[in-house]
Amino acid sequence: MTRFTAFACLIAATGTNAFVVPSKQQAFVRCAPLNSSDEKEVVKQPAFPVGTLVEFAEKKRIHVGKILSSEHKSKGGARYSVEDHDGHKFNIADKAVTYAMPVSPDNARKVNQIFDEFALALEENPMELQKDLDISPELLEMAWEEALEDESHELTPKSLVQLIHSHSASAIESYKAWRLLRSDMAHVFFKELKENGRVVSFKAKAMKAVDSAKKAFCTKPENAEEELCWV
Repeated sequence: MTRFTAFACLIAATGTNAFVVPSKQQAFVRCAPLNSSDEKEVVKQPAFPVGTLVEFAEKKRIHVGKILSSEHKSKGGARYSVEDHDGHKFNIADKAVTYAMPVSPDNARKVNQIFDEFALALEENPMELQKDLDISPELLEMAWEEALEDESHELTPKSLVQLIHSHSASAIESYKAWRLLRSDMAHVFFKELKENGRVVSFKAKAMKAVDSAKKAFCTKPENAEEELCWV
């Protein structure tokens, strides 16, 4: 290993890379021990920056929290110290994070307000999400039709808000749209697409698949009053 590579690995080991938001094309840092050429290289998993707001799973419960610190284990996996909205602290692996909301410089001053709204959004049911976003089942079906015409057939939470309301989604709107698209009603039209184990986008189903899914959804007694099933 060259001196330059060794220096880069030392920097990575200090956690500097933890302040870089994992992107779609993630870069891994490969480091070999300086004193041994026999041991295997360690692949360091990209980590979310300190201060990122996250939804995470812990013992089958879902929380929202703020990343306080991050570290990499000996095998390269990222772990976080997270404080939830009630002030409880957890140590979680990267795979426990189901949604991440980076705090932009513009939002840094109002991060506490955003955190409060984040916690409230977690508790909302699909009907409340529809009301908050002003996205009815009819509008969601229209978004599905638009996605079918797109070459990729994909839709993201941000593109859903942009498509229906013609404005850029706020951080909270994006999270609410993400939760709405993960609801049973939205699954009639879309299937989830994952990246690094996390749901990041949604793909429009074929028309026959939607017809079948809608019939199955509407035959369930608990969905009898759903607007999607009125027609």
